Amino acid sequence: MLIPLLQIVQLLLTVFTFVIVAQAILSWLIVFNVINTYNEFVRSLWNGLKVVTEPVYRPIRKILPDFGALDISPLIVLLVLYILNNIVIANAIRSLMRAGY
Repeated sequence: MLIPLLQIVQLLLTVFTFVIVAQAILSWLIVFNVINTYNEFVRSLWNGLKVVTEPVYRPIRKILPDFGALDISPLIVLLVLYILNNIVIANAIRSLMRAGY
């Protein structure tokens, strides 16, 4: 029962990783004026992605110094997600499989 639960957590972390990457790409497209927020779909997508990611970024932004226009909090979140997903949870699943669960 524990292995499927860990696999679901792994899947959710992977989905959140894709959400962060999508938000980064969308922000670059907006900044370089490839797309603009006057489009209702783009504005809705941008606001939806911000609602999902902003609670995760906020504590990191409080700790990090201000780098001006450069926001490295998504990179830190991606690093933490990678460590959790590919090191911690993957090793826990392997250990449980070896133990016979």
